[in-house]
Order: sequence, then C-alpha cells, then structure tokens
Amino acid sequence: MVIDVGGDAKVKALVGGSVAGVIGLISIFSALTGQVTGGAGTAVVVGILGLVFLFIGLLPVIAWRKVGRQRKLVFDGFGVRWDDPQGKPWAVPWAELSGVGISRTRQRRVKPADYIIRRTMVRLDLFPADQGFRGRHPEMEHLWEFHTVKNGYRLPLGSSPKYIPVIEQAMRQYRPAAYLGVKDEGFMVGLV
Repeated sequence: MVIDVGGDAKVKALVGGSVAGVIGLISIFSALTGQVTGGAGTAVVVGILGLVFLFIGLLPVIAWRKVGRQRKLVFDGFGVRWDDPQGKPWAVPWAELSGVGISRTRQRRVKPADYIIRRTMVRLDLFPADQGFRGRHPEMEHLWEFHTVKNGYRLPLGSSPKYIPVIEQAMRQYRPAAYLGVKDEGFMVGLV
C-alpha cells in the first residue's frame, strides 16, 4: 500500500499559493487605481499587504523543487519505508518494530469573530523492537522522539485524515500484532 504524500502537498501548495496570489494582486491593483478609501496612507498599507500576499502566493513557485518532490509512505511485506529520493529515505523491516501507531491532533483555529476551522494533523509513530535500532538506522535520527513521542520515531504526514484508514488497512494486512491503533492527542488551539 502506498500513500503519496508528495502529490497531496503539491495540490495544497498550488491552491494556497493561488488564493494568496490573487488576494495580493487585487490588493495591489486596488491601491494603485485609487479604489481604496481612507486616503493615501491606507492605499500604501493595502499596497504593502498586497505585496506580502503576492510573495506568499509566489512561495510555492520559488520552492517548487522542495514542495513538489516525490514522497511516498510504503507498507508492504518487507516493512515500512519512506520513499523520498531527494530527501531522507528510510526502510524498516517488520521484525525490527515492536509497534506502529497513528497519532492525530485535532487543531482548532479561531478567528476573532468566533469562526472555527478544524484540521486533523496525522503522524505515523514507529517503536523499535530493540535497543540497537537507533544504531542500525541513523537515517531516521531526525524523527527520534519528534514532537512528544517517547522512545520512538514520529513521521508527520500533514493534515490529511484520509491517510488513517489506508494505514490501518496496511497494518491489519501486514502486521496486525504490532498495530497500536489511533491515539488522539487532543486539541491544539491557535488564532488564525
């Protein structure tokens, strides 16, 4: 089973960049053509904000090689592997893992007018079967005890809850005894 994390990241970057770019262009156009009320100072502020949004809109284009790189999480008879040819790939056989779980954090972003956006952040947690695992897998060191996981590795997969059933199905198919299920880590609240 394969989860194409890179493909989803491309789509999100293009959509987000397009929206920010359009907002930036509209703001700049409005400031330059005198369609902003409140005087010259307000027009300057709107123009500057427009430039900021335009820059945000261009970020996916500027960073396309990083954003658009191929990244896949693969579950098969061998084990679990992170296929990232331009990044930090790794592969772990099932025999070297005592447990594999999914952790998710529901994120609630609140705007001042009580507008709520909910997102689910998904991570794959891998727990080694023995003490020698870290020595055998130095390529995974950047994931060791990442973001509150203890004595294990955490691979952030982003905000796609659709990955959860795919991972669950893969674990039930290939290594049901090691599957630890989904762990809800509560809510994170922030302002938009």
